[in-house]
Amino acid sequence: MNYSLPILSDIATPALTTALQDKLNNKTKPLGSLGRIEDLALKIGQILGTENPVLDQPQMVVFAGDHGLAARGVSAFPSDVTWQMVENFLAGGAAVSVLARQHGLALTVVDCGVKHDFLAGLPAGSTRPGLQVRKVAWGTADSSQVPAMTTGECEAALAHGMDLVRGLPGNALLLGEMGIANTSAASLLLAKLAGLDIVQCTGAGTGLDAPAVQRKAAVLREVLERHADKKDPLEVLAAVGGLEIATMVGAVLQAAHERRVVVVDGFIATSAVLVAHALQPLVLQRCVFAHRSGERGHEFMLQHLGVQALLDLGLRLGEGSGAALAWPLLQSACAVLRDMASFASAGVSDKTGEVPTKTPAQA
Repeated sequence: MNYSLPILSDIATPALTTALQDKLNNKTKPLGSLGRIEDLALKIGQILGTENPVLDQPQMVVFAGDHGLAARGVSAFPSDVTWQMVENFLAGGAAVSVLARQHGLALTVVDCGVKHDFLAGLPAGSTRPGLQVRKVAWGTADSSQVPAMTTGECEAALAHGMDLVRGLPGNALLLGEMGIANTSAASLLLAKLAGLDIVQCTGAGTGLDAPAVQRKAAVLREVLERHADKKDPLEVLAAVGGLEIATMVGAVLQAAHERRVVVVDGFIATSAVLVAHALQPLVLQRCVFAHRSGERGHEFMLQHLGVQALLDLGLRLGEGSGAALAWPLLQSACAVLRDMASFASAGVSDKTGEVPTKTPAQA
């Protein structure tokens, strides 16, 4: 390999965790009455290493790539929709574009392996606002015939994801994706890494009816049989994954190393975290799971990782839309931890009937 995986340390240190919990417990409210918002506040404080967290310059990154497996009819839409939707993102017309604007999220679209030249007709060295071209290949190969990526392509995609994050400002990364047939890749990763039957992992994707879902599952079973010998997480990723997923894995690992808050969207984004977790289990400490997708396999992914998502709205659009919708909850959690008065600072009696004495910090 021409790179090394980032090393992660345990961020759940006893001293900081105790300080954060004490601060939450002494806010002017009944103990635990803000429920999971308190859990979220504690987690963000741990990630950022402070009792007064501020989410700074959040980055929504949409990773895009095409899949050779689409030729097997596993999606209701043609592959051209991948590049067409990238253009829609860049024009500001997609759901994630609208939500990113609403919530003040910087939006970057990354061409990880789309079968389209987004710079065609432009002078050499040109760029387009909001687009980064990190193309490893013009889509993956058909994984029902050969590995989706060579080892070199997979490693290059990981390295691109790490390098991308190094160049982004801020302390929060929101994950999005675009790629026709990428629910198939995510289903395959789940089946391989969690040891589940492919039927459990396979859903409607872009809107397949029940018979088409059955045909999709049959194709995916062929893929699994062809790559039955692949066990190592990176081998599995190369064999059945996607270029956008591999790039996302690298981005997640680097963001976790830098102690950024990683906001995970739905099924595809979680599949990248699934791989990253298999490589570096402590990555989960840095991840906030935005929502439980309506895509069938997502619930099994969350169960395998032992995590709970913030929202359950039946979303299955992808793009990072669920991450953007959950973003205000993270902002609220930080505001509560940082700005809400304590019993002592507000001069309010606690449950004992006493007004606690102000500490120097509260005076």
